[in-house]
Amino acid sequence: MKISAVVASRMTSTRLPGKIMMDLCGQPALIRLIERLKNSKYIHQIVIATTTNQQDDIIVEVANKMGVLYHRGSEEDVLLRTVEAALATETDLIVQITSDCPLLDAETVDKVIEHRLENPFLDYVSNSLVRTYPMGFSVEVFKTAALQKVEQLTQDPADREHVSLYMYERPEIFHLSNIEAPNFLRHPEYRLTLDTKEDYQVISNIYDKLYPDNPFFNLYDITRYLQGNPNVVFINQNIKQKKAR
Repeated sequence: MKISAVVASRMTSTRLPGKIMMDLCGQPALIRLIERLKNSKYIHQIVIATTTNQQDDIIVEVANKMGVLYHRGSEEDVLLRTVEAALATETDLIVQITSDCPLLDAETVDKVIEHRLENPFLDYVSNSLVRTYPMGFSVEVFKTAALQKVEQLTQDPADREHVSLYMYERPEIFHLSNIEAPNFLRHPEYRLTLDTKEDYQVISNIYDKLYPDNPFFNLYDITRYLQGNPNVVFINQNIKQKKAR
């Protein structure tokens, strides 16, 4: 069974255009995310699912530079883009990652994958159905075949934009499961996603403090740092996350 991390990426973010190319210790945020995903024990390949827009040519350049696969498709129809990327790369099990999570560590990713591998009857596994991990550490795992089914069932614009929305809103149809964070890492109040200038301040601060000593610092390291530096958490605590519906 081929397991692929499928990373939806585009330059035309509405809140913070070009955010995935913002610098984190000398490299774009997208490169930092790819580096961290390469540390997974289970991911066979990384697929950057980007758009056909000319602005996203730079994303293809990054994929080539990092030696990972890419697929180009619709900007608005992220569901179709993801299905097409998975099929084009012969993916059996999709590990859905968003490109605004440059702090996401391989340990968190692998914990979600492991749960799905141990329970093959599950259609959908994530760590965000009930949020106990920080924002920016969301991982979703599901079969390509299940997502193909979803793609054929719905034309709702929200479903087409938010890849797995149709699945996790319908527990009566799909077998769902959620992973919860260990007590020490249980900080859903931490906002560690890259969506605003304030978010970039937080993430850049964490990279500047932790990356030089350990490029593959994990969520334990981040949590220890933030507990000792609560002023960093305050920088973006008032930012509201956009809702899928």
